[in-house]
Amino acid sequence: MYDLAIRNAWIYDGTGNPPVKGDVGIREGKISEVRHLGKEEAASTVDAGGLVLCPGFIDLHNHLDMAVLGLPFMNSHTLQGVTTSVTGNCGLSMAPLAETRESARKYLSPFIPTAIESDWQWNSFGDFMQRVEDTGIGHNIAGLVGQGSIRIAVKGFDPSPATETEMQTMRNILRASLDEGAFGLSSGLIYPPGSFTPDWELEELASVLTEYGALYATHMRNEGPMLIESLEAAIELGRKCRVPVEISHHKSLGRYNWGKLHRTFRMMELAREEGIDVCCDIYPYIAGSTTINALLPPFVLEGGLENALRCLADPAVREKMKRQLQHPEGGWENLIAICGFDKILICSSPERPEFQGKTLKELIGECAREDNPYDAFFDILSDMRCNATMAPFAIDEDEMIYGLKHPLSSVISDAWGTSPE
Repeated sequence: MYDLAIRNAWIYDGTGNPPVKGDVGIREGKISEVRHLGKEEAASTVDAGGLVLCPGFIDLHNHLDMAVLGLPFMNSHTLQGVTTSVTGNCGLSMAPLAETRESARKYLSPFIPTAIESDWQWNSFGDFMQRVEDTGIGHNIAGLVGQGSIRIAVKGFDPSPATETEMQTMRNILRASLDEGAFGLSSGLIYPPGSFTPDWELEELASVLTEYGALYATHMRNEGPMLIESLEAAIELGRKCRVPVEISHHKSLGRYNWGKLHRTFRMMELAREEGIDVCCDIYPYIAGSTTINALLPPFVLEGGLENALRCLADPAVREKMKRQLQHPEGGWENLIAICGFDKILICSSPERPEFQGKTLKELIGECAREDNPYDAFFDILSDMRCNATMAPFAIDEDEMIYGLKHPLSSVISDAWGTSPE
């Protein structure tokens, strides 16, 4: 007697084998049989009608930790068959928090669905996960702790290298997070404060991962002109520190960089032959998705969002920003130069909702400022209070498909949580 029988399904068992037509019997919440069940009885029966039945999907890269307290069922993923989500990616996790919690809250606010309210009164990674468990959850979370979040907790948005005391505090926070259940460390090296972080700081933290056999997932320093160099640095960290490396949302941004994935996958293949455990994940669409602040030169976010707003109001700093946006220096990822204003779409803008669904070029045109697009762009950012998300369209579809087919890649969503409404 089964508690549940699912009959007449095409069964994919997760091994890579072709599907088999059959039934699945479940007892006490566990799969008991995968075969033709015949006339055996079940308390409840579902006729799959020839639909596909398969194991739940593991989404290796998303940001559901930023929505789970308000959307515990995680509808936007659970209803698509995702049963495990790896969260805390791109260096930004909901914990740890410290005296800098207000800076962290403001910085993460574009990622948080507007309907979600929280007191932000947790401190450690374990505190946050306990809050998630107490609130309830629709499927499994495997949480990473963000290197940027650790650095904010210790140094705020100070761009200077860590002192030995600060470095020891960061190592202790990471070690405590791993003890409390974190699966590894993530970095987001285009986002402050990850962008302020020298390689030696990352290696210091990776040495803690080595103790635990935990993984390192990285949004690399550059996915465009310096993609090759950025991948070399990530592989070198895996080599030096003997940690598994996951390259987050692997891609080559911008037409002038298309084609580089053939080289980067060969680099990963050679690294694996050397014994370095490096893989990647790829999302199946041709745009990125991130905060509007990623368009600004890194120095603007030294000190956090309040400093960015001050910079946008200062004519002299505007001139400096304009020069860097027109002629990028220092290897930072200039998405305006890569994409152009016409390929950057505003997704969410709580302060100015009328901007949603428009490109920056359209908004600049509405300002009647085509002759001075950079100042118009700075005005638009000020109007949005730097609180918006965007989608930069800069990926070649054929190259994306090549990457998705490669055996070293996994498909991901890189998505936030969304309610059914």
